[in-house]
Amino acid sequence: MTEITTRAFPSALPPTEAELAAWRALSRDEQLIRYRDALQAPDAARATKATMADVLTAARHRVAARRG
Repeated sequence: MTEITTRAFPSALPPTEAELAAWRALSRDEQLIRYRDALQAPDAARATKATMADVLTAARHRVAARRG
């Protein structure tokens, strides 16, 4: 079974209205905790040969697939 993250989380892409509302509903402290969690994740420090354009394109594809 695939686990789906439903918790509001910082993103490099523009959020949906629902995601934006969920983020704004968080306290400032909770937003900071989630940013720190994202920056301390193992993938945050992983070296890659991908360019920022590659990362952005891949992220846009994932969002498009998620939104249907």
